[in-house]
Amino acid sequence: MTQSDQPMTRWIQVFLEAQAAELDAATNTQLAYARDLQGFSAWLADKSLHFATASRDHVESYLIDCEAEGLAKSTRARRLSAIKQIYRFAFEEGWRADNPAIQIKGPGREQRLPKTLDVAEVDRLLEAARNTPREALRNACLMELLYATGMRVTELVSLPVSAARGDPRMLLVRGKGGKERLVPLSPPARVALAAYLAHRDDVEDAARKDGKPASKFLFPSRGKSGHLTRHRFFGLIKEFAVAGAVSPAKVTPHTLRHAFATHLLAGGADLLSIQTMLGHADVATTEIYTHVLDERLKELVLEHHPLSKTAKT
Repeated sequence: MTQSDQPMTRWIQVFLEAQAAELDAATNTQLAYARDLQGFSAWLADKSLHFATASRDHVESYLIDCEAEGLAKSTRARRLSAIKQIYRFAFEEGWRADNPAIQIKGPGREQRLPKTLDVAEVDRLLEAARNTPREALRNACLMELLYATGMRVTELVSLPVSAARGDPRMLLVRGKGGKERLVPLSPPARVALAAYLAHRDDVEDAARKDGKPASKFLFPSRGKSGHLTRHRFFGLIKEFAVAGAVSPAKVTPHTLRHAFATHLLAGGADLLSIQTMLGHADVATTEIYTHVLDERLKELVLEHHPLSKTAKT
């Protein structure tokens, strides 16, 4: 059986399995690759083509169609990246004698400054979390940890409870690609963590008496994953925004990560330290926050400088 006789779904499956095994690719990364490659394979199938027979012209035609659909540059760049990855894998495995996508240049990415929040807005979110009618201790802990560490939301919700034992000054976080890093905890975060952990242990002890197994996660859930999901936390943070009179459009778990980095930089922290705490592989990724700070300073000058006010009148 030739490779063109293999279903394209099989190509995708084997590729993703190799990514998971060799690179320890994160689940979200694998899901993104799967979606992008399924879209490309459907486009090929409509034209009676296959991964094994598609040429560079076909790949470029697909990208042109994506642009015609109105897809953003970032989306098209990500799709091309997935196509390049599977063809590089196919070449290395001997499924193809060439890589038809290797010389194709992507559309590039529009550099957009990350949305962030000011200190007053973060304070209102934290206060709203502390005053929720249900699960107030858990919600306060979630928000304090997120703002104190800049963790990605997946890293936060999947934290093992063992990481929180012993009143830690730092948390060990397992990030992208299985890489581990230490992030320091602020005093408010340690207080919120201790209060929530005591409550959580009481709940777990009662559950064990009823014959239910203990959870290994700091933020357990009865769902399939065993811990609070990213989607549920996304909903929670929107609720905190409404309660705290912060525009929900501005608030996501990632904007708290951006706020963490921007506020640290404004307070005098150096880029390398922020890079380490965020888990960025390249300091160039962290440098975007210097631009965020520059933009914020420009806004402050335009809003508050006497000459600026004179020019407006």
